[in-house]
Amino acid sequence: MRFALFLAWAHLRRRPLQSGLALSGVGVGVAVLLVALSLTNGFVDGLVRATLKAYPHLVLFSLEDKLPPLPDHPEVVAKAPFAATKALLTRPAEGGRGPGVDFATLVGLGEGGEALYPELGLSLAPGGIYLGSALMHALGAFVGDKLYALSATQERVELRVLGSFRTGNYLLDSGYAFVDLGTVERLSGLRAQGYQVRLKDPWRAKEVGEALAGTSFFPQAWQDTQRTLLEQLALQKEVLGILIFLIVAVAALGVANLLVLKVVEKTPEIALLRAMGASRLTVGLVFALEGVILGVGGVALGNLLGYLLCLYLAQRPLTLPGELYFLTHLPVAMRLGDFLWVSGASLLAVLLASLLPLSRAFRVKPGVVLR
Repeated sequence: MRFALFLAWAHLRRRPLQSGLALSGVGVGVAVLLVALSLTNGFVDGLVRATLKAYPHLVLFSLEDKLPPLPDHPEVVAKAPFAATKALLTRPAEGGRGPGVDFATLVGLGEGGEALYPELGLSLAPGGIYLGSALMHALGAFVGDKLYALSATQERVELRVLGSFRTGNYLLDSGYAFVDLGTVERLSGLRAQGYQVRLKDPWRAKEVGEALAGTSFFPQAWQDTQRTLLEQLALQKEVLGILIFLIVAVAALGVANLLVLKVVEKTPEIALLRAMGASRLTVGLVFALEGVILGVGGVALGNLLGYLLCLYLAQRPLTLPGELYFLTHLPVAMRLGDFLWVSGASLLAVLLASLLPLSRAFRVKPGVVLR
């Protein structure tokens, strides 16, 4: 083993440029993959945070005619009774401005509703409404304007614009508005349908929902209502990972090419070693160790470069056009799991690519070469 390691290291040092290029190819491929995954993680986390600015972590629909009290739970930060309905919002023409009209989902919140969405700065009052930024733009409304909400049953309620909110998720910003619970009850005749709940950890919504539901509530976690979005983001990350992993595969083929050339170049030496009593296993181990050294070194270099690039992008994030995206900067979210599987898969790719020169070294016949 020590002899094989000595020869493998000597071979790599004899061609430092080729060895360095092969090692750098693996390292750059690994680094690019790690940075891309970290940026994707940051984008996904940013989208989830934006969505949850105006979307409940957990909804508990009441199964009883009268809304029962909600049990306490250590994970619950805020809770409020709610009712939601579709309505047509209209703004009458005034002050030289034409009228505005659009459909919206009105979410009526009862006591404690302001604490559900602290980032929106809601201060709900009877007869007031908070509009999504895109919805407010579509209506041509400003703070203080008078709006009318019309229900499917032709009930009409006058509202005053108290403010707007912007999450960055266009579906929410263009189609949602917050009012007090009494407004929805007057408009649609609905009573409180259940509770909207804010949690310390949104990802535990399903677990908490099952604990609180009992026989009085039907739980609905945000992961269920946003399943399509989460699945699309997960698929996007998988496809991106596969495409960029091809860079590592190309780098692995570069390592295989280097080792094949070494086998061809060292064929007389291989034959001489075999004639002096070295076994096929010893000879093969030399080239296997070369592949291991290049693979481990490339993966280590890639992890270091990837980590440093991620730190740099975290300090100086990439800017995004605010008109097109809900984020003005692309965040970075490094995860240990990504580093581990990228390192393992890249090392495996290099080792598999090393099998070709290894098999060629095994087939060298000392008698034929020395003749």
